Amino acid sequence: MKELEREFEEMVRKNRGTIYTVCYMFSNDQDEVADLFQEVLINLWKSLPSFEGRSDVRSWIYRISLNVCISLDHKKRRCKTVPLTMNINPYEETETNQNSRQMDMLRQRIARLGMFDRAIVLLWLENMSYDEIGAIVGISAKNVSVRLVRIREQLKNMK
Repeated sequence: MKELEREFEEMVRKNRGTIYTVCYMFSNDQDEVADLFQEVLINLWKSLPSFEGRSDVRSWIYRISLNVCISLDHKKRRCKTVPLTMNINPYEETETNQNSRQMDMLRQRIARLGMFDRAIVLLWLENMSYDEIGAIVGISAKNVSVRLVRIREQLKNMK
């Protein structure tokens, strides 16, 4: 058991940025991102004994992270919640430069995409090849290419 724990810790240490990026893409609330991150870790731990190494560890982590975030987002949509509203945004910087405003705008537009398209964009932004993206989301590399063209057009036309 100790060996499995060490393997898990090392895997998480090497890939925590990947996991965080996926979680952050599906929520802009720090508490929710932390919850998603924790849920991904739980699922990774449960799935580790059955990981056979047929795919790259990073691809496997992306797939589990995306599945967790997408499934929890669907559950969240079915539940009625009342948001806590405050007059301040603790994550908002008082002096934002042009670059960070553009990044915020892009992130907001990406957040408006469907779950599947958002996952594809995230993987593309991580500089993954079309073959890797296709393997993770379960479509062909050609289909990834076509979807990215459509997604770019969709993002350009958003207001």
